[in-house]
Amino acid sequence: MEILEIENLAKHYEKFDLKDVSFKIRPGKIVGFIGRNGAGKTTTLKCMYNLVSPTGGKILYGGEEALKIEKRFKQEVGILFGESNYYPSQTVKNLTAVTKMFYDDWSEDLYRHYLQDFGIDENKQIKALSTGMRVKYGLALALSRGAKILLLDEPTSGLDPVSRDELLDIFIDLVGDKEHAIFFSTHVISDLEKCADDIVYIKNGEIIVNEDVTDFEASYLPRPPRQIRRYPSKRQAH
Repeated sequence: MEILEIENLAKHYEKFDLKDVSFKIRPGKIVGFIGRNGAGKTTTLKCMYNLVSPTGGKILYGGEEALKIEKRFKQEVGILFGESNYYPSQTVKNLTAVTKMFYDDWSEDLYRHYLQDFGIDENKQIKALSTGMRVKYGLALALSRGAKILLLDEPTSGLDPVSRDELLDIFIDLVGDKEHAIFFSTHVISDLEKCADDIVYIKNGEIIVNEDVTDFEASYLPRPPRQIRRYPSKRQAH
């Protein structure tokens, strides 16, 4: 069953058009969103979260139009942009104190859990956090307010290979409960091979491919099967 459905989403700009974008996100799945710079990935994400108003189409959350249940939608769906700098001179502790005031279902216990799990020092200023730590902090904020779906724009951009693998392992573990889902844009194909279940490929504002990762690998990444390595999640290892 789909938890988030995008139907014929469109956005018109003077020099760019997002055209009839449609796909679905299911609980327990990681969807990789790929395309070149300027293909429409960030525009799609902003339209999905109503940060910019779509020209046409629908966003359905649990079968209901997201705009009609916007408060609940934004409580349960989190968005994170890889280049977000928050308020760089503020400490993690101070920024969290302000952020949690806006969410009815904020869980302090869950927040403390993720601080410890992700190794985040709440007394540090945001600008003192590494790129990977800023992404983890964004995840902690979203998950602590009860977000079930995470919309992530280039979350692994600028990360070294070790930090990238660590973050992808976090994604895999998060969806292991079959309740959470992750939709993340990337241009790093190895990210998809490691953790994605489904692939949505956008080109010039149009969806070119929308299929599971196995079919995508067979069609677009021709290579001997033995060379395709799918990494197990931590939960599988146990």
